Amino acid sequence: MFSHYGKLCTEFYDFTKPVGKSINGDLEYYFERLKHVKGRILEAGVGSGRFLIPLLEKGYVVDGLDYSADMLKSCRSRCENRGLNPELFEGKLEDFNLPYKYEAIIMPTGTFCLLETREAAINALTCFKSHLLPGGKIIVDLALPKDFKVGDISTSVISLSNGEGITLESQSIEIDWVRQRTVTHLKYEKWKEGRLIDTELQRLVMSWYGIEEFKLILNEIGFKNISISSEYIYAKYPKNPDEVITFEAELKS
Repeated sequence: MFSHYGKLCTEFYDFTKPVGKSINGDLEYYFERLKHVKGRILEAGVGSGRFLIPLLEKGYVVDGLDYSADMLKSCRSRCENRGLNPELFEGKLEDFNLPYKYEAIIMPTGTFCLLETREAAINALTCFKSHLLPGGKIIVDLALPKDFKVGDISTSVISLSNGEGITLESQSIEIDWVRQRTVTHLKYEKWKEGRLIDTELQRLVMSWYGIEEFKLILNEIGFKNISISSEYIYAKYPKNPDEVITFEAELKS
């Protein structure tokens, strides 16, 4: 019934999050945190390349991993249009096996929260660990369900250059305080000359973590020197639930 970041979702994402768009300063923050990295980087949950391409254009060697074939197709096209040829892999974040080891693995802008269960999250972090070089590090953003209210409905519209348009209806379905997750249903509809020509449904599950909880998870898996920042300001400790929380941690030797 539901798609997983399908064609319409990708079109909407590409329009609203173009290549190089910094979201609340995330690009600038990651550039600063990666400035001493000389080796290979993996962006897990690469999407259609908003974040990956600026890193490539700065001279970093960056691979991308994503579960959505449509997102990866868009990412490849965007890279080719710029003369870039990164290695892009299709696979689940919680169960992947790539041919490289990385100096850094990154997941900006809360993508990690899309892992629906604690088991999936732990498996993903374990995969990250197994793909890091000695002394390698991860940088992961997390977010809290700041304004989530069951029953809320919001809509947005974009107009494409070919005369078509896409509407998005987002409905808040459930918040589970025990399992620490929210469920939202997204309905994408594409229109042309007043006629509906395509539609797509997506079930979006977002998980959240307490700061100490996530630090314990990282430590148990095998990470050390765990630092926490918020709002893409290094060493700024979060004080409000609407702040993006960034964890940086190194692989234990």
